[in-house]
Amino acid sequence: MAQWESELFAQRMAWFDFAPVPGVRLETRRVPPAFELPARLVVDDVDAAVAFVGGDWPERVARGRVRADLLTAFPAVDHATRAAIIGQLDPWEDVEVDLLLRAARWFAEHPDHGLTARQVPVEGMGSKWLDQRGLSLVQRLIGLEDLGLRASRPPRVHLTYLDPDHLAAGGRRFDVATLGDGAEPAYRPGVVLISENRDTAQCFPEVPGGIAIEGSGAGGGTVAALAWVHEAPVRLYWGDLDAAGLEILAQFRRAGLDVDSILMDVATYRRWERFGVDHGHDAKPVRAGSAGVVHGLRPAEQELYDLLCDPARTTHARVEQERIPLAEAHAEVLRRVAAALGRGS
Repeated sequence: MAQWESELFAQRMAWFDFAPVPGVRLETRRVPPAFELPARLVVDDVDAAVAFVGGDWPERVARGRVRADLLTAFPAVDHATRAAIIGQLDPWEDVEVDLLLRAARWFAEHPDHGLTARQVPVEGMGSKWLDQRGLSLVQRLIGLEDLGLRASRPPRVHLTYLDPDHLAAGGRRFDVATLGDGAEPAYRPGVVLISENRDTAQCFPEVPGGIAIEGSGAGGGTVAALAWVHEAPVRLYWGDLDAAGLEILAQFRRAGLDVDSILMDVATYRRWERFGVDHGHDAKPVRAGSAGVVHGLRPAEQELYDLLCDPARTTHARVEQERIPLAEAHAEVLRRVAAALGRGS
């Protein structure tokens, strides 16, 4: 008997020898001349499947059914959403599920509360629980995308003044622009450089008429709300050479801020790739990104993004902008400024 025939015979016997449970049966088919093979396993319903699989599934299904009954108190939840929520709640303890339901009822009863997430008076709910754990689930339970929460902290942008005349006259080097509270800088910049990382912004060399903004590794909605940023003749962005850095750049543009990137192309990556890393500060692998066109990236940036997303890539996943000497970035900023002045003459 050939090896494959021996393996097939063993598998066939294993199927015939398994102990069935009520609601689960094995159907077979006959292969000429008279050879019977397992064809399919038929499971009548969920209860039969749970009994057949065993393990912790009976407990999980029972728990899910109880929670499904609780969710019927929220008419905004359709069947598909209810199933998704039950799956998300599966690892939660009952006490936390109860907290979620009470929080959802509170928001449904107080649509005009005017509170921050940390001020919501639900007994047993920690001040950070809603933001960190339950916000999206509460929204889905009561069918609202906006729970009417007031921002607990006004959005702020940290600035570094780079103009040599301003600094020589004793002007402050660092500042904070708070939205809605007079966000005007000490002077109207001719050059705005948004830096993904704080150290780079704070240590950037002098640039006539320049202001460096700490991007803080986030999207550009707050920075884009500053009118004086849009009015600057030269608007630049510099971030890490990795998938996340390029996606953040694209977010700034999608927020309505027209910025040019510096040192975020394949040539720069190749030059400094020897200082690259594959793991973040938390020792977790650097996220590779999703291959495909990213809305908001320009051709040279998209080329780098494609390289970083290539599964066959053998180079590092990230080159942090701090690994590139500030002198290189400073020279590039001055070159962009000179080019802009030349176009305007």
